[in-house]
Amino acid sequence: MGMRGRRFLEHTSDVYVEAFGSDLKEAFEEAGLALFETLVRDSNSVSPSERKTVEAEGYDLMSLLYNWLERLLLLFEIERFIGCRVKVEELVGGDAFRVRGEVWGERYDEAKHLPGTHVKSPTYWLMEVISEDGRGLVRFVLDI
Repeated sequence: MGMRGRRFLEHTSDVYVEAFGSDLKEAFEEAGLALFETLVRDSNSVSPSERKTVEAEGYDLMSLLYNWLERLLLLFEIERFIGCRVKVEELVGGDAFRVRGEVWGERYDEAKHLPGTHVKSPTYWLMEVISEDGRGLVRFVLDI
């Protein structure tokens, strides 16, 4: 299969994202990239010069996706780190849902990175996490 990507869906007031991949790991990677692409207008202006480890936990797949996106947003808000590449190393379900990944990017610089849309938070509104037929798909809304 190998098909992966992300697209922005129509929404009246917020940012509605669909991210997909050959499995949920890839879908979570694409979801993270969509978040960063919302925060800066030109994601090609971001250099992968630094790497950060990001981990999140949840009680189900939706809370795991929410917490993953929130951790990535906090990376931007607190450390001013903007990512351009995301690799999910581990995504496990069952009794405990966990995701761990690496984000490559750099410190946000207003002189270099054109600001995109300010994101307040991920939301559960319209959220879906689907894993079937060897594919992963997530949909979520970012509150702006």
